Amino acid sequence: MSDNFNDYRANGQVAPDRWASALHLFDDGAGVPHEETTVERWERAQLLFEAKDYIGAARLLAAVVEEAPEQTGPRLLLARAYYHSAQLRRAEEQLRKVIDRDPVEHYAHLMLGRTLERQGRHEEAGPWLRMAAAFAGEFPDDDRF
Repeated sequence: MSDNFNDYRANGQVAPDRWASALHLFDDGAGVPHEETTVERWERAQLLFEAKDYIGAARLLAAVVEEAPEQTGPRLLLARAYYHSAQLRRAEEQLRKVIDRDPVEHYAHLMLGRTLERQGRHEEAGPWLRMAAAFAGEFPDDDRF
């Protein structure tokens, strides 16, 4: 997050760090610290991800995933945050967990294939990418299937 609380996004919206700091300014009364809920962390992580603060988003999302491990959305966003911040082994780990829980989550297959490719593991990526394509209804022109 930025140390400058006067930062604004290029599109004129308030920067995520400024919004998060002001969001709970008066929630619990003067001098009473507000304990952020899982939902609030999830919302703030989404703002950070949209602002391309992938490392900050990953920190928050790791806590959200720990608190709600059965939820696919936060785990997929955590994998994306890891991917965009070049933490590819961590991204792979999260994607494999998603696929273990939901074997037909086609986006996780696609992301896992791309993550493996980015690590130079092209041969290992192939089946994941083909599976993602099949889930999306994209089949090759030849009759290999």
